[in-house]
Amino acid sequence: MVSALCHGAGTIIAAFATGRGGAFGLGLQTKATVELNGSGSVKAAIRGSPGESTKLIELCVRNTMKHFGFKYGANVETESSIPIAAGLKSSSVAANAAVLATAGVLAGKHGEIREVRLSKTERRQDLVLKDRVIDPLELVNIGVESALQAKVTVTGAFDDATASYFGGYTVTDNRERKILRSGDVESLNAVILIPSKKVYTTKVDLSKIGLIKNSVQAAWEMAMKGEIYTAMTLNGFLHAIALNYSPEIQMEALKAGAIAAVLSGKGPAVIALTRGDTKKIKKALSQFEGKIIETKTNNTQAYILK
Repeated sequence: MVSALCHGAGTIIAAFATGRGGAFGLGLQTKATVELNGSGSVKAAIRGSPGESTKLIELCVRNTMKHFGFKYGANVETESSIPIAAGLKSSSVAANAAVLATAGVLAGKHGEIREVRLSKTERRQDLVLKDRVIDPLELVNIGVESALQAKVTVTGAFDDATASYFGGYTVTDNRERKILRSGDVESLNAVILIPSKKVYTTKVDLSKIGLIKNSVQAAWEMAMKGEIYTAMTLNGFLHAIALNYSPEIQMEALKAGAIAAVLSGKGPAVIALTRGDTKKIKKALSQFEGKIIETKTNNTQAYILK
């Protein structure tokens, strides 16, 4: 039995309009636990959300085994602090965690999980299978393929998956599955407003997205230049209007001192980032319907729990 932990992510640029996106790491997290057995089938559960589909995490386990040439049955369970269907990348994070846990349990049986010391304070975790070190992007792409197969994403969400898996921020071409810019994200406090209504990506009306394509491209180019906070705030306003959300939530967060505010993904969650105290932002967002949670930005890569 092996467990893996992967952190959440928020939107810099949504990739719906152009196929190019960007995302940044958040401290919310999902843990996946995989146990192999001889049943020949994969059974999955999402702790605390028995009514949600487990198709994605089942596919992640099956596809990881197939990719590395193994045939086992397995039980997989995920548990998460990330609200489902809120635009906070719950599917990408669950996919990353499930793929990594599966690769980890295979490595424990047919290879090794190697700890590599990089410095006095830094370590790297390598998975070795069939006498080769697994490239983390290989694992990310298994999750992306599984998400497309499960039809829980429109774009493949390569931006979300990479920011979630590696931490920090990534600016990507989702169509080519290339990371074009990346780095650590500043340590910031994040205030997130989560309306009670769930919005599943494949159910979103994207008919107006084409109207903002050029503006979203301009925001993406800002992100490529490193103007992350301006890019994400512009992206948020553009998508709020196109997807029929109120831009007032972002505006109130900015008035209360946020350095950036964004409708995350297809919504409905809005993330406000600040270098300072969160009280004014929480007060400003409390006038809107929904739950408010706090976390921080994240630079930690997904890893196997020891």
